Amino acid sequence: MSLPTALIVVVALLAATVLAGALLRRRDGRAVAVHGDRHVDPADLMHPLGARATLVQFSTEFCARCPQVRRMLGSVAEERPGVVHAEVDLTSRADLAARYKVLSTPTTLIVDPDGRIRSRFTGVPTRAAVLSALDGAPHIQETTA
Repeated sequence: MSLPTALIVVVALLAATVLAGALLRRRDGRAVAVHGDRHVDPADLMHPLGARATLVQFSTEFCARCPQVRRMLGSVAEERPGVVHAEVDLTSRADLAARYKVLSTPTTLIVDPDGRIRSRFTGVPTRAAVLSALDGAPHIQETTA
């Protein structure tokens, strides 16, 4: 392979890597609405579902970003009546990673009282994004009665 061809290949690989990284970073922490009839089994969580919503956090022992997500989701759950936070450590429950299609940690699901998955966050969600997802889902919306 000639030097100019090798340089072109290296530059193309570098550009593809930077583009892939930018796309992945752009998706990090954004809510994705879940359509269809996907459910969470409360037995998998070893935690009862909340009366209004459950914030399910999938993490691992070695996840550097999971503690900050744990604190944020815990504070949201404390502030919102009927919202609970459940954390699942995939280090000891690797079978759940496949069942719920968790490819990286942290991954957060917002689940309604019937166990239906309403939103999904991959990466570190912002507090505003979690609150917006809670308020935006019709089955999760808080009532003022």
